[in-house]
Amino acid sequence: MNLIVAVDRKWGIGRDNKLLAHLPGDMKFFKNTTMGGVVVMGRKTLESMPGGKGLPGRVNIVLTRNTEYQAKDAQVVHTRDELMKLLEQYDDQKVFIIGGGSIYREFYKYCSVCYITKINAEFDADTFMVNLDEDDDFKLTNVSPEQEDNGINYTFCTYENVK
Repeated sequence: MNLIVAVDRKWGIGRDNKLLAHLPGDMKFFKNTTMGGVVVMGRKTLESMPGGKGLPGRVNIVLTRNTEYQAKDAQVVHTRDELMKLLEQYDDQKVFIIGGGSIYREFYKYCSVCYITKINAEFDADTFMVNLDEDDDFKLTNVSPEQEDNGINYTFCTYENVK
């Protein structure tokens, strides 16, 4: 299983259920990396997407405690065990945790690779990712050359679970 997220300098990922910055290069990276795979998200993440719909070209799975919740373009599960059982049918390398904050915190330890877009800025975030630089189970294995969109600099970083 993998994880993919954009974070600011303080590992913030969002505010008011929205991304912190509009970075077309990061969106392209996200799309190219997850296309044809399985994306796992929480309810709020699904609802924050255009039209509140799942992402095309991917299997969309929503984890929510709300047993009444239904999603048109996504499979809905209600527990970690239910999710893990469902994911058994997919290639582990094609599964991506895509948010939000509580989903990242619950599942990052299960991920072999974490694709982190590090934004060289600080925003007024209200949702955060675990700081992998402070987690001994993860090692930074690749950093791209710096990119720039809309006056904001960022790099694509790969962390691998060494546990």
